[in-house]
Amino acid sequence: MLDFRQSLINSTLHKVLKRLHYPLEVRLTCVRWYAAYPLSLRHIEEMMQERGVFVDHVTVHRWAIKVLPVLAAVFRRRKHSVGRSWRMDETYIKVSGQWKYLYRAVDRAGDTVDFLLTAK
Repeated sequence: MLDFRQSLINSTLHKVLKRLHYPLEVRLTCVRWYAAYPLSLRHIEEMMQERGVFVDHVTVHRWAIKVLPVLAAVFRRRKHSVGRSWRMDETYIKVSGQWKYLYRAVDRAGDTVDFLLTAK
């Protein structure tokens, strides 16, 4: 598991989540699963029970309500600015046995700004 103890995010989240009964790693894992994957709160509750942590789905939802706006603000501050000059890249790729068009907006540094995958 990631070590959250020495990061800026940890100090910010610790202020938001202090005086709660579960370790920070458990809370952040539940919120990460909720935000990153199409899991219901009851699925997350069941997955945590399989790992020996008994947490209610309502508790996970309350954590998400508290943590996600804080994480969004921290990540927004750390997000790199996008250059003024972009180039479009069009590629024809095979996805699950079907050919699709992949359009990418690329900045001068070669980083993908945005993308679109279409059938035609």
